Amino acid sequence: MYPKVSIIIPFYNDPYIEQSIVSALGQTYPNIEIIVVDDGSTMHQEKINPFLTRVHYLGKANGGTASALNYGIRMASGQYVAWLSSDDMFYPDKIERQLIFMLNHQSLISYTAFDEVDAYNNVIGRHKGTNFANQAELVRAFISYDPINGCTVMVNKDLVSSLGFFNEALPYTQDYDMWIRALLRRTPIHYYDVPLTLYRWHGEMGTKKHWPAILDEIGHIQAHYRDRLLEYVHQLGG
Repeated sequence: MYPKVSIIIPFYNDPYIEQSIVSALGQTYPNIEIIVVDDGSTMHQEKINPFLTRVHYLGKANGGTASALNYGIRMASGQYVAWLSSDDMFYPDKIERQLIFMLNHQSLISYTAFDEVDAYNNVIGRHKGTNFANQAELVRAFISYDPINGCTVMVNKDLVSSLGFFNEALPYTQDYDMWIRALLRRTPIHYYDVPLTLYRWHGEMGTKKHWPAILDEIGHIQAHYRDRLLEYVHQLGG
């Protein structure tokens, strides 16, 4: 039996939650659990009701994406966890293909390419993602931006625990910080160059609504980690 994978779906007032859950339930890989973490929502909870017998529904006070992810991961029984935003969707073979890739590469953390959709599920971008030539180039990229779409990541739960979980003081860039901490622990992050996630662009998405605050957080993260990332690039021969 292949290991269990826990799909964590943080949810806060998102009208797309039903589509996200349906995509998780439609996975070809059988050994999964789906955990929906309601981060203090005041709208759209009724969209979850039809699925309550097939998902684990956890409620908590509003604390942001990082706190919702951490809560879901702590409650997860899977050996691996995959993060699915409540406005995004997985392709049916997402978990199966990425897990097999990770097992074949003895990977603790991986990310994939993705496709983009609009508010009405029209595909507006195909095969997004960057395939870096080597680990040094991946590490170098993190000095100036986050090259990983968080909702394409699958990670060993024990790695998240050992890294100290997501930083809840970062409302918008907790994933950028987490991937850097993994790299600085000398954990290879593997890339699977196949689109397995549908990433949604829409007017209410956090990336658009909170962009100035996001830029501020990015600046703090880059200043905090820049020297150590440069040193690691040098060690890798980049």
